Amino acid sequence: MGVFGGFLRLWIFAKFMISLGFVLPNHINLLSFIMQKLQTLDYVVFLVYFVIVAGYGYWIYQRKKSKEASTTDFFLAEGSLTWWAIGASLIASNISAEQFIGMSGNGFSMGLAISTYEWMAAATLLVVGYFFMPIYLKNHIFTMPQFLNQRYNSTVSLIMAIFWLFLYVLVNLTSILFLGALAVSTISGIGFTTCMIGLAVFAIIITIGGMKVIGYTDVIQVFFLILGGLATTYLALDLVGQEFGVTGISSAFSTMLEKSEDHFHMIFNEGHPHYMALPGLTVLIGGMWIVNLNYWGCNQYITQRALGADLQTARSGILFAAFLKLLMPIIVVLPGIAAYTLYQKGLFQAEMLTNGELNQDRAYPVLLNLLPQGLKGLSFAALTAAIVASLAGKANSISTIFTLDIYKKYIAPTADEKQLVWIGRVTIVVSMILAIVISPYMGIDKKGGFQFIQEMTGLVSPGLFAAFIMGFFWKKTNSAGALVAIVGGFLMALAMHNNVLPGADWSTIPFLDRMGIVFVVCVIAMIILGLWKPSTKGLDIDVAMFKPSTGFAIGSAIIVVILTVLYTVFW
Repeated sequence: MGVFGGFLRLWIFAKFMISLGFVLPNHINLLSFIMQKLQTLDYVVFLVYFVIVAGYGYWIYQRKKSKEASTTDFFLAEGSLTWWAIGASLIASNISAEQFIGMSGNGFSMGLAISTYEWMAAATLLVVGYFFMPIYLKNHIFTMPQFLNQRYNSTVSLIMAIFWLFLYVLVNLTSILFLGALAVSTISGIGFTTCMIGLAVFAIIITIGGMKVIGYTDVIQVFFLILGGLATTYLALDLVGQEFGVTGISSAFSTMLEKSEDHFHMIFNEGHPHYMALPGLTVLIGGMWIVNLNYWGCNQYITQRALGADLQTARSGILFAAFLKLLMPIIVVLPGIAAYTLYQKGLFQAEMLTNGELNQDRAYPVLLNLLPQGLKGLSFAALTAAIVASLAGKANSISTIFTLDIYKKYIAPTADEKQLVWIGRVTIVVSMILAIVISPYMGIDKKGGFQFIQEMTGLVSPGLFAAFIMGFFWKKTNSAGALVAIVGGFLMALAMHNNVLPGADWSTIPFLDRMGIVFVVCVIAMIILGLWKPSTKGLDIDVAMFKPSTGFAIGSAIIVVILTVLYTVFW
C-alpha cells in the first residue's frame, strides 16, 4: 500500500485544497474563466515552487561542492542517489510538455488509447530492471556509446553518439521547449519567445549543478507534478459534473464514459480514424515494445539515472518509476478526455482553434485557464516542473555524451576532470540556445507534439534497439552487423517515412508497424553477418545476476495484474 497510499494522500490533499475555497461556483459560466490569466495568488504559489526547487538544488550543490570536479559525480552522481530519487528522476525526466500538452491533446482527439505509451512503459521498466540493468552495471557501463564501443568498436560508438546528439537536440529538446513555451504562454499571457527563454534558463540553473542536483530536485518536481496534476484532473472532472448536472467525481467519470464512450477503448480496430497512430494489437505485441524498450533501456537520457547505483537500488528505483507510470494517464490523459466531453457540449469552441483550425494541443492549456486562483498557480507549477525537469535531464545527457564520448576521446584526450566538467556545462548552455533557435522551424505543431516525437524517434529506434538487444544476448553479433542495423535501419525507416522505399505504399502502413518491419530486417541482417564472421567481443554475463529480489518480484507481479485488469476493462 506504500506507493498507492502515497497517491491516495496526494489526491486527498488536492481535494482538501479545493475544499478551502479553490472551487468554481456551481452555476458560474465556465467561458468567463477561459481567458483569465495568472493572478497574484497564482504567482505566489509558483514563486514558492521556484524558491523550493532552486534553493534545494543550491543547497545540494554547495553540500557536494568538493566533488564537483569529478565527471562520475557530475554526470552520474555515482553512488549517491537513493531508490526513491532514481525513480522520481526517471519520471520527472520522462514526463514533460510532450505528455501534459501532447498526450493530453491526444486524449482529446483519440481518448484513453494513448495511455498505452504509459502503461506499456510500466511493463517495459520491469524488463529493463530484470535484464538490462544487470548487464550495464556488471560491465561498468556509464554511457550508451560506451556500451557500443565496448561491445562492438569505436566507429559504431561514434556514429551512434552523433545520432543521439542530433536526435536529442533537434527532436527532444526542441519539442519540450516548444510545447512547454506554448502552454506557459497560453496560461500566463507572456510572449512565446520569452517563455521559451525563461524555461531554458530555469533548466540551465538546475542542470549545471550536475546529476546529483537534478536527481534530488526531481523528487520535489515530481511532488508538484503529481499534486498539481491530480488537482487539475479533479477540477476537470468537477467541471464535467457541473456542466452535466451530476455531483461527485465518480458520477462525473461515469458521465464521461457515457458521453465520450468512443474515447475509452485501448485497442483500435482497422478502419478506426486513429488506427494509423495506434494499430490494434501492435500496441501489445508489436512495435510498441520497440519504442519502449529502446527508450527505457537503451537511452542515455533515461538509463543515466540508475547507472551510478548498485543493482538493488537501481531496480528499486525502476520499480517505483513503473508504479508512477500507472498513474500518469490519470494526470495527463483524463483531462484531455474531459476537455473533449465539454467541447462536444459546445464549450470553448473558439479557444481550441489555432489559425482557424482545431488544435488538440490547446486542450490542457485551455483547461488550466478554467481553474481558479491559487489552484491555477499549483497546476502551472506542476506543468513547469515537468518541463524543466525534462529539459534538465535531456541537457545533462547531451552534455554527458558529447563530453565523455566525443570531446574526451577525439578532441582532448588529455583533458583533466575539471576541464571536462567545464566543457559539460558549456555544452548544456549551447544545446539550449540551439533548441531555442531551431524549435519554431521543426513543424512540431503540425501533427501534435507527442506524435511528432514518437515518429521522429522511431526513425532511429528499430536499428538501434536491434544493435543493443543482439549485443546483449548473442555473442556472435559483430560490428558490421551493428553498423548495418544502426545506419541501414535509419535509412530504411527514413525511406518508408517519405514513402520512397519500393515494395509497398508505406504511407498506408502505421509507423509502429513500419518500426517492427525495420527491426526484423535489422535482426536478420545481424544474424547473417554474425554467422559469416562471428565476433569474440561478448559481455560479462552471469545468469545469477538476473535473479530478482523478493520485493522486486512481488512488485512486478502487482504491476502485471494491474495492467491486465486495465486492458481487460478498457479493451
